[in-house]
Amino acid sequence: MQPNIAVVGSGLIGRAWAIVFARAGFPVRLYDIDSGALDYARDRIAEALGDLARYGLIEDSDVILGRIRTVSDLAEALDDVAYVQECAPETVDAKRSVFAELDRAAADDVILASSSSGIVASDFIGHLQHPERCLIAHPVNPPYLIPLVELCPAPVTDPSVTERARSLLLEAGQVPVMVRGELRGFILNRIQGAVLNESLRLYEDGYVTVADIDDTLRHGLGLRWSFMGPFETIDLNAPGGLKEYADRYGPLYEALSHEQADPRPWSRETIERLHAERRSALPEKELEQRQSWRDKRLMALIAHKTAAAKDSGS
Repeated sequence: MQPNIAVVGSGLIGRAWAIVFARAGFPVRLYDIDSGALDYARDRIAEALGDLARYGLIEDSDVILGRIRTVSDLAEALDDVAYVQECAPETVDAKRSVFAELDRAAADDVILASSSSGIVASDFIGHLQHPERCLIAHPVNPPYLIPLVELCPAPVTDPSVTERARSLLLEAGQVPVMVRGELRGFILNRIQGAVLNESLRLYEDGYVTVADIDDTLRHGLGLRWSFMGPFETIDLNAPGGLKEYADRYGPLYEALSHEQADPRPWSRETIERLHAERRSALPEKELEQRQSWRDKRLMALIAHKTAAAKDSGS
């Protein structure tokens, strides 16, 4: 029988984590102090499961939904669980407060994992009685469609806890990657940050429009990156593989790195211009509808990749 899982926080990420674990057969307690938020979360989870079923990615949405129990009492949520996934707001104070509660209420052997997007665990677990059972398990939104999870233990994290978390997440169908040492932003957001910073620089300096930047990724780099990473990409982009690519293009990238080396703040003026362009293309009232569209496109892509992998035997 699968161990019980607690998800603390019923917002966007919490709801998605509940689907991840329930889909894999784990009984889930989805906790929030706000019972109204829990009712909303259950409706949104049911809607997402219905979409997954329509794309052939799950077989019985009712069975999966039945594995998720919403609770507004923390002690009830943590009773007899093996693993807790925290989904509190992305501030040190919020995570410090939530982890203090979890550390007091959860049994000593329960893993406490944070969905932090960039704050390292050492920033908010130093005051705990059992910091050795804490680590970062950073998902990509939405984690029930994008399986990557970054595992980033603190220096005090027991290695056996990290391995238990990794095994559990593999069993849940996720793809855990190890961050070997505490690093703000971890791996994904440091790479994403580099792309965003350069995109802002190119836009701010007048070289490109918002729409054309998005098209460069959507119709260019993103197509390859949906099934291979940057190192495999360059390995396949020169007849002799990665070394030949580096010999050909290394000097160009070195020259570019000097131009990109001067960090810039995200200026309020630039952000206001970007926001205005995005709202012109997509009014605020249509954001939630577009998020649903994004998720359905991801479902279609996953269905395609699954079928393609079966056809190719890989």
